[in-house]
Amino acid sequence: MNGLSAGTAPGAPPIDGIFRALSDPTRRHVLERLTRSPASVSELAEPFDMALPSFVEHLRVLEGCGLVNSKKTGRVRTYQLVPEPLKLAEDWLSTQRTLWARRLDQLDDYLIELKEKNT
Repeated sequence: MNGLSAGTAPGAPPIDGIFRALSDPTRRHVLERLTRSPASVSELAEPFDMALPSFVEHLRVLEGCGLVNSKKTGRVRTYQLVPEPLKLAEDWLSTQRTLWARRLDQLDDYLIELKEKNT
């Protein structure tokens, strides 16, 4: 099994798959492209210098975590963005930002208190 098709651990939260998908620049580029309109596999693969089977693995990762879905009409498979799962990542990052801002504020207060004590 290559690095692209390796899945997240069984029972892992959906957010793990989303962050795994977002960790790759090719997949992020595909998502950015799909913000404009749905596109066929060949349209999505065109800017990349890689074999089509390798590119399709990227699409499988994106579809596996729910960030895109596809439909096949005749011989053409078209992908479209499903933005809702990005909310999970956004919410997680927002929670982390709030947590760290609070911790840094506490550290700042402590350092000011320590400086005033030593003056």
